[in-house]
Amino acid sequence: MIVKDLTVRFGTFTAVDHVTLEIPDGSVVGLVGESGSGKSTLARAIAGLVPYTGTIEGSRRVQMVFQDPYASLNPRMTVGASIAEGLPRGMNRREEVARLLDLVALPADAAPRYPRQLSGGQRQRVAIARALGARPELLIADEITSALDVSVQGAVLNLVRSLRADLGLSMLFISHNLAVVRYVADVIAVMRHGELVEIGPADQVTAAPEHDYTRSLLAAVPRLARTTT
Repeated sequence: MIVKDLTVRFGTFTAVDHVTLEIPDGSVVGLVGESGSGKSTLARAIAGLVPYTGTIEGSRRVQMVFQDPYASLNPRMTVGASIAEGLPRGMNRREEVARLLDLVALPADAAPRYPRQLSGGQRQRVAIARALGARPELLIADEITSALDVSVQGAVLNLVRSLRADLGLSMLFISHNLAVVRYVADVIAVMRHGELVEIGPADQVTAAPEHDYTRSLLAAVPRLARTTT
């Protein structure tokens, strides 16, 4: 997918300002920036959830996984029903739900449960399985670990890496945490005040950042900052 000169305005406020970004097939692009930088608005524009100007070339099948898995799942629907809801017609839904649950490392017996009966990490896995059921060409993961306990975040990040390896997923992975982004992304794009201020290979951006804002994000992650000096 190639995003060209994408702009999102809400009245007189410009949330995303002439952003151009390429997401190569089979790659994970990490989009990082502080709250209010415009990264989630950019993601919603790519997913077709907010109006924009500019062009988006390539993938038309886009699925988005949101920050709060409990809010994104219907509490009155079982896990299996939630996943099956987005599946293409003509498919054996029970078998496909079981396959998708296995893909995100959940047991088949999770299908009859309700979201309230699962942990936060398990709910996020269900949300990912539901998105994958629609056979997306691009998966957008918007702060999917920030609402989880630290002990659970690593497991979800490892899941993201394994899905990319096993399925060849193209992904836009969004986070305010540069260390998290570096762990999963091939390319890092840094966003500030609605603009991309730096973009490049993940190792390059974290080892030798060119922009002062990127350096400030690095400084906010002591362990990562130490490894790049």
